[in-house]
Amino acid sequence: MSKLPTVSGEQVVAALRRIGFRVRRQHGSHIIMRRDEPFAQTVVPAHRELDRGTLRAILRQIDLSVEDFIRLL
Repeated sequence: MSKLPTVSGEQVVAALRRIGFRVRRQHGSHIIMRRDEPFAQTVVPAHRELDRGTLRAILRQIDLSVEDFIRLL
């Protein structure tokens, strides 16, 4: 298992856009992103630095490995 990088919410949004996610809506500092095929939806906090546990939960929700996520950055 690779070590999770320290990233911002903006970097996560950019990486998820590369694999077909789009911003569905934003509620305060939380960005709701969605992909239709295959369906997946997640919430990305628009913070300067995401907690590693939060990032790991986002990756688990969208079924993306840490290695694949690092390649998207």
